[in-house]
Amino acid sequence: MPQAHAGVDAGGEAALRHTPGMDIKQLEYFVSVAEHGSFSRASVSLGVAQSALSRQVRTLEVGLRETLLTRTGRGVTLTDAGQRLFDHSVVILQHLAQARAEMGAMRDEPVGHITLGLPPSIGRQLTVPLIDGFRRSLPKARLAIVEGLSTHVAEWLTSGRVDLGLLHNPEPQPGLELAPLMSEPLCLVEPVKATPAGAKASRGTPAGDLPLSGLVAYPLILPQRAHMIRRQLEGQATLAGLTLDIAWEVSSVPAIIDLVCAGYGYAVLPASAVAASGRAAELRTRPICSPTLQTVLCLAQPSNRRPTALTRHVEAMLRALVAGLPQAR
Repeated sequence: MPQAHAGVDAGGEAALRHTPGMDIKQLEYFVSVAEHGSFSRASVSLGVAQSALSRQVRTLEVGLRETLLTRTGRGVTLTDAGQRLFDHSVVILQHLAQARAEMGAMRDEPVGHITLGLPPSIGRQLTVPLIDGFRRSLPKARLAIVEGLSTHVAEWLTSGRVDLGLLHNPEPQPGLELAPLMSEPLCLVEPVKATPAGAKASRGTPAGDLPLSGLVAYPLILPQRAHMIRRQLEGQATLAGLTLDIAWEVSSVPAIIDLVCAGYGYAVLPASAVAASGRAAELRTRPICSPTLQTVLCLAQPSNRRPTALTRHVEAMLRALVAGLPQAR
């Protein structure tokens, strides 16, 4: 996926402003197609007919006398010229959105456009209530949500692609302002065991905490090494001289939970991820102890950007939604 660059030379910006036939809408459409990698997905995101979207981007290419996108059977990719225009366009659109937001902020009115970066497990839980909240209480504002690992969201915040983000266990960075929202222990996630006929079902019955050393007996289904949980777990295991049995590497939390339910192994996740999965009745969680492993969810925003009225409203909305996240038992 294309990455936004934080700066652009004045000459490049001036060149774009004076290109015949170019307007802001064309840049918005072009950036959306590039970010989605597809005209059809960008069409759904923007609420614009695909034919109109294609026509606007083609008009932009004709005006610039450059091919910006390579059309393939699976979508589109940026050409070298397209990547250069994308880098400039993202900065221009961000400046425009910031100007609009600041004009609204002078009236203390939450207007403009805001982009949120969310880890996938949290995104699955918050996307619908966030959009519902925007529709009801922020009718003059626009919301975009992008998902990625915490390390990616932190990079997007620093580059300016994202305005606010939620990060798991972030490392302090000079360019980010961090505020903890929620802390919960990591747990072993296991399927509920079958019980003999006539016996009381064990569903939801706690099986007790599990020492970190006890994890070596379980075939684990873990995310890949870039994931926060994997890094934390392997780091603690190394310090304790333990070798974990990693049976499968799967980055999708919903897929991990499905595999645990199907009997392919065990997972290490926060209890809230299990509670939000829709399959909590089939699973139980055992907090890991000796040592306790905690995951801390933080709200992050660029420290060099002045909060607007919209930013403040969305921050309050995120705090309230995170506080109401379900907790597994």
